Amino acid sequence: MLKTLTTLALVGTAMTLTAAPAMALNKWQRHHPARTEINARLANQNRRITQERREGDITGAQAHALRADDRSIRAQERANARADGNHGHLNGAQVKSLNQELNANSGAIGK
Repeated sequence: MLKTLTTLALVGTAMTLTAAPAMALNKWQRHHPARTEINARLANQNRRITQERREGDITGAQAHALRADDRSIRAQERANARADGNHGHLNGAQVKSLNQELNANSGAIGK
């Protein structure tokens, strides 16, 4: 049941992200698509952590550690965007690195 709910949440998020260009996006989302995707993934992971904690699949300490990892990823995303010459954008290498970290943390949530 949990895996089904998680899969449905991920499919819903993926559909939202792929349908986003068809929907009316705000100016920031149109100009910062990589940051929008990363922030959506962080929000989804936070929901998953809450759900896992509520269901008793992870302890409070594990939830705290997972959220700390996500905060670190978010801080890195902001720092990369503020870097000289980026003008609030992320380059391909930065996006790849952040997605790898998000993937690792996502896998830890499901264990």
